[in-house]
Amino acid sequence: MEPDAKKQIPLRLSAKLYADLAQWAADDFRSLNGQIEYLLTECVRRRKKTAEQAEPDQKP
Repeated sequence: MEPDAKKQIPLRLSAKLYADLAQWAADDFRSLNGQIEYLLTECVRRRKKTAEQAEPDQKP
């Protein structure tokens, strides 16, 4: 799969979470799908950064 290729997945959300995300997306001038993708990307980026900081230096 190409790095920039998009993968479609079904996603089930509660009505409350959907409404909250939709409002947040509107506040940020994004589509709901774009907002969800942005949030997931940020979470993965932060997780990777945290994992890198937790690893001991492996310099020779």
